[in-house]
Amino acid sequence: MADATYYVDEDVGQDIDTQPGDQSLPYKTLGFAVLTRGEDAKFMARKSLTGEVAEGADASARLEWKPAAKAAMKKAVNFAKAQKKKAGKEQEQLALRTKEEADRKKVLDDSKKIILEEDTSLPEAIKIKLDDTDSAKIKLGNGSDVKGTRVRVFGRVHRERRQKERMFITLRDGYGFMQVILSGPLAKTYDALTLTRETSMEILGQLMQVPEGAHAPNGRELHADYFKIHAGWKAAGGEDAITNRVSKDTEKATLLDLRHLTLRGETASKIMIVRDAVEFAFNTVYKELRMRKVSPPALVQTQVEGGSTLFKLGYYHEEAYLTQSSQLYLETCLPSMGDVYCIEKSFRAEKSLTRRHLAEYSHVEAELDFITFNDLLDHLEHVMCRVLEVTMADPTIKQYITELNPEFKMPERPFMRMKYQDAIDWLVEHEILNDEEEGKPPRPHKFGDDIAEAAERKMTDIINRPIFLTHFPAAIKSFYMMKDKDDPRVTESVDCLMPGVGEIVGGSMRIFDYEELMAAYAREDIEPGPYYWYTDQRKYGSSPHGGYGLGLERFLAWLCDQHTVRDCCLYPRYFGRCKP
Repeated sequence: MADATYYVDEDVGQDIDTQPGDQSLPYKTLGFAVLTRGEDAKFMARKSLTGEVAEGADASARLEWKPAAKAAMKKAVNFAKAQKKKAGKEQEQLALRTKEEADRKKVLDDSKKIILEEDTSLPEAIKIKLDDTDSAKIKLGNGSDVKGTRVRVFGRVHRERRQKERMFITLRDGYGFMQVILSGPLAKTYDALTLTRETSMEILGQLMQVPEGAHAPNGRELHADYFKIHAGWKAAGGEDAITNRVSKDTEKATLLDLRHLTLRGETASKIMIVRDAVEFAFNTVYKELRMRKVSPPALVQTQVEGGSTLFKLGYYHEEAYLTQSSQLYLETCLPSMGDVYCIEKSFRAEKSLTRRHLAEYSHVEAELDFITFNDLLDHLEHVMCRVLEVTMADPTIKQYITELNPEFKMPERPFMRMKYQDAIDWLVEHEILNDEEEGKPPRPHKFGDDIAEAAERKMTDIINRPIFLTHFPAAIKSFYMMKDKDDPRVTESVDCLMPGVGEIVGGSMRIFDYEELMAAYAREDIEPGPYYWYTDQRKYGSSPHGGYGLGLERFLAWLCDQHTVRDCCLYPRYFGRCKP
């Protein structure tokens, strides 16, 4: 009512719709009072009493009601108008959403009435993989007078978008991608309208060339005439949709917890596909070199790279370990099989969280008989470069590597060869300090240092080419390594260093003299008894031989330009992680 009077008290008032607004139950703010009662009403207000008692203010002045000031009324009226406008918009949006929901419900209800049936009068569909381009059995239509081959494909929804009466789906099957077009009734079915990413589909249709100026995988698209989503094939949507659980903004630890879903992403799947190609290439190259593959045991009772990194376990009534390396077993195969290799798991119990360490990794290991140290280096260089050639010969794999690592270039031969002493001199000259001695200040490197990972990687990145770092001091290398006959302080050993990653290969010539090996056991305080089978190789026709181990994940991190080796294996295992 225009002549009604309402009261506003900042201290005791309340801004609620049921408030009467009289002197006993006033409003708290003038803005709310005007919004609730209208700007034509009369409003009385009194100042806040807060703090005035402490200042000794007159009690009668505190209780005096006065008409609301003009400036305050203007501000309150503007506030009320803004709130009404906002409420009006919210009502419009609510009404619009309600209508859209009703319309969508009607569309979905109508879509359930659409029943798809395969047209049996059409040619029989040929089942193909999504990357199949065999011209002998597949012909592309051109959208006019040439019909394309009718095919049947299976895959998962990688992406989807709608355009008027049509639906565009990018299907993925692990071999390739295919653009699929649903139109007419197919795009209006309940399954099409509720389609979610990663849903599995069976689709039949005609393969057509994409229109000029358009782009799609292999320059073609599938014009569907029938599709089916079988029971159990539909992927979760809403809050559980894969795009909500895994995205570029998801924390690294969560991505590793959800590795089973992360692997469906383009980057992760490309790395795994490249990994498959690289492992195949190693097998191919070793067969070219007439090397034989063996499968040494993973459960062992001897160490290869020091006792501190052994995973110990109970083996029935004995003590055993997970293997650190298959090297010793490979050496025993040389007399009967010639040059041998294996690609097996190795385990190192290092409590390390660096980006290039794993507790379980794939180890490419080889042993070569009747060779010199230079033969070993030449062999390593050949194998790595030839593996890259075989890998890059596959157009799909080459494309994936180029997408993952646009700057990749085939390494030039020969690799740089640098002795350990020269590396120490280089680090001193470039003022790269040894700063990893616990409790000690950084200092210049000196002979005998185990060059720290960070310093080694910095040197490699500055030189920016593959390096064979050779002739490490015997004191910092494994017991089985052959000493250099010209300088017994050092071993005939090698690490291959790659820019961006650091060490990816470690190798050496092996001690083949019985007495020298026994002395090495004594020097390292190793009980030779458990190694009888290894020592016997020096009793029964030994030979100059050498070998190496290459970390497959490190090789892939270099090739695919990945920051960490954790992204280069299926389910990484490292200090603190053994799931999923």
